[in-house]
Amino acid sequence: MSSPGPSSPPPTRSTRRRAPSAAAASNAGGPLPADVLFDVLLRLPAKELCRLRAVCRAWRSLTADPLFAGAHAARHRGPCPSLLAKFRDDEARIHVVDLRGGVLKRMACPGDGHELLCTRLDLACVASKDNSCRVLNPATGAAYALPESPAPEHAGRENSRDPYTFFASGRVAATGECKVLRVFNRTEFDAFDQQQLFEVFTINGGAGGAQWRARESHYLFLEAHNAAVVGGVVYFLTDCAYDLMLFFGVNTGVHPDCIASFDLETEEWRRDIQGPISSSLSMDDANATEEYRSIWHKLTLSELKGSLVLAYHRRHQSLDLWFLTDFENGLWAKEYSIRTEAAIPADEYFVKPLLVSDDGRLVILLASTGILLIYDPSTNTFTEVEMGRLDAVGIYTGNLLTLQGGDMV
Repeated sequence: MSSPGPSSPPPTRSTRRRAPSAAAASNAGGPLPADVLFDVLLRLPAKELCRLRAVCRAWRSLTADPLFAGAHAARHRGPCPSLLAKFRDDEARIHVVDLRGGVLKRMACPGDGHELLCTRLDLACVASKDNSCRVLNPATGAAYALPESPAPEHAGRENSRDPYTFFASGRVAATGECKVLRVFNRTEFDAFDQQQLFEVFTINGGAGGAQWRARESHYLFLEAHNAAVVGGVVYFLTDCAYDLMLFFGVNTGVHPDCIASFDLETEEWRRDIQGPISSSLSMDDANATEEYRSIWHKLTLSELKGSLVLAYHRRHQSLDLWFLTDFENGLWAKEYSIRTEAAIPADEYFVKPLLVSDDGRLVILLASTGILLIYDPSTNTFTEVEMGRLDAVGIYTGNLLTLQGGDMV
C-alpha cells in the first residue's frame, strides 16, 4: 500500500503560461488552442472543474496537470480552506466539505471505532483507542496503516500489552515530514504511578522496516482529546483526572490550564507553560473552588492564524480566546471575547475554534452536539452551517483539483 506523501508545492506565476505537460498540451487541442483552453478553465471554480473532467480525456488531462492545479489554486484562494469531516450518521466514510456544507469528496474510513483526528494537513488521520492508526491521502485515495507493534524499548510493558492509545499528527516545518505521536495511556484510570508511554513515527514513504521510536515520558498525565498542533509542536492540556483528585480533596497543584508541549522536529518535550485562566481565580471559599473546578471542562486548545489558542467558554456568558504571544515568557493576549448566550448552549462542554477566515469570520465546532457555527465579528452574529451532525472535523490544506479516486460528488 502506497504512502500518502506530502503535496507538491504550487508553481510560480511565471510557470503558468508554460504548456502543462506534453501529454496535456497534445490532448487539449480540439476547437480551442491549449493556452486558450487553459485560461478558460482556469476561471472556473474547482468543484465545477471536477465535474467537467468527465467531458473528455483532454479536459481531464489538462485539469489534473500539476501546473494547472497550482495556477488554479493561486487564482482561487478562497477565504477558508476546506474541511475534513466525519459525520455521526456515516461511520464508514470521511468527507471533504466546504463551509456551505457541500460535500466535495467521500473516502472510505476503517470501521471499528476509528475517529478522525483534528489536523491541519493535506492528509487525513484516523485512529482507534485500541492502537490502530491509518493515514489517508484525499488527493490519491491512498491509505497507509501504521504498525501496531510498539517501539522495541516498550515491548512487554503493561501499557502496550493491553493498549489504550491516542494519537496526534503534524508536519515538521523545516523538513516537511509528517510525523505521528502515539501515546499508550495508563491501563487503569486511577493508576497515577503508571506513566504514559510516548512514541513517534515518521510517514516517509512506507519503507520496509519503519517502526515507532520510543520517546521520554511526561511527568503529567495529558488529555487524549484536548490537543493542538501548531508549527510542528503538539500542545496538550493536562488530564482532567486532576480535577477528580481535587474533588476528593487532593490538591496536586496542577492547574487546569497547564499546557505541555512536544516538538515533533526534535522529538523532545519543551517546558510546560501556564495558561492565563487559573491565575485570575481565587480559591478562598467554596464558591471560588467550584468555579475553579468548572474550568477543567470549559477549556480547549486550537491553532488559529498560526498561533496556539486557549479557548474558555464561560457558562451563560462568553467565549474568550487567548492567543499565545510569547512561549518563552508564557505571555498570552485575549483577542476575542464573544457573547454566546443566544448561540451556544450553556451546557456545551467542548467549544473548539477551528479557523479564522481571511474575511475575519470564526469557524467554531460544538463538539458535544456536533454543530458547526460561523461567527461574524462585524455583525456579532452566529450562523449554523447546514450539514449533518459532526463526529469530528479537521482542516484540509490540499488542492481540491488534485482530488481523484474515491467518491467524487
